[in-house]
Amino acid sequence: MATMTTGSFGKALWPGINAWYGKAYNEFDVEWSKIFTTRKSRKAFEEDVSISSFGLAAQKAEGAPVSYDSEQQGFVDRYTHVVYALGFIITKELVEDDLYDVAGERKSKGLAYSMRQTKEVVAANILNRAFNTSYTYGDGKALIVSDHPNVAGGTFSNVIAVSADLSEAALEQACIDIGKYTNDRGLRIAVKPSKLIVPVDLDFEANKIMDTQYEVGTNNNTVNLVRSRFPGGLVINHYLTDTDAWFILTNVPNGMTHFERRPDAFSQDDDFDTDNAKFKATARYSFGCSDKRSIYGSQGA
Repeated sequence: MATMTTGSFGKALWPGINAWYGKAYNEFDVEWSKIFTTRKSRKAFEEDVSISSFGLAAQKAEGAPVSYDSEQQGFVDRYTHVVYALGFIITKELVEDDLYDVAGERKSKGLAYSMRQTKEVVAANILNRAFNTSYTYGDGKALIVSDHPNVAGGTFSNVIAVSADLSEAALEQACIDIGKYTNDRGLRIAVKPSKLIVPVDLDFEANKIMDTQYEVGTNNNTVNLVRSRFPGGLVINHYLTDTDAWFILTNVPNGMTHFERRPDAFSQDDDFDTDNAKFKATARYSFGCSDKRSIYGSQGA
């Protein structure tokens, strides 16, 4: 167990220090909340269960009986809440002799910063692992694949057919694909793109596409229709690790979800025998996705 002593911050015991640097950096605004919908939880885990729907109506001949259909329970996506925690210990002597409050208030702010960063990384990993078959969901598939099974049979895709880098043409194809989404029984559903999500590496390329009135990179006097198809706008996520993967959040409900079992909680206590001061932060939550029609993506070319 690491304990910070007066030896850890020897310079903090002496006057004449102009500045302590290495921690006072600006932070990005919260980014995970632009992708996930938050729900409260009071259980160890939460489950979202898919359900099949009715098919098309059948022709009924005069005097013939009605055709009956049925629904059934489908795939189960479980959100198991995980506790994330971090703390630090400082001696009473360091608290007493620290002239700059390096060990007290500044370390507490650093702890809060670490907790916020942890949540951003955990959330972003849902997309970072979206194409990784080692991370599967209730239907046995990765988040974004071409063959998500339907409960009633058949499959659907939430990935672009031919891997493509971000471009106006690729986004047009994505909008067409999303517009053809059907429910579990193959009936058409009104799904539309909502937000475009990209890593910081695609910031400039995405903004060119989303902010240009006419076709990007050409002399054509043709209107760029892509930018009007994303009412939620552009989301730049600094925690995405694939430099050319991009994603589209759709308007399908019960999709990208964050369950908060316990919010960030900070506490402090003193050890009776040593007089050391202990500071800790904990939180308990989970991230995931239930209806995979809520997200669409490409790994890039």
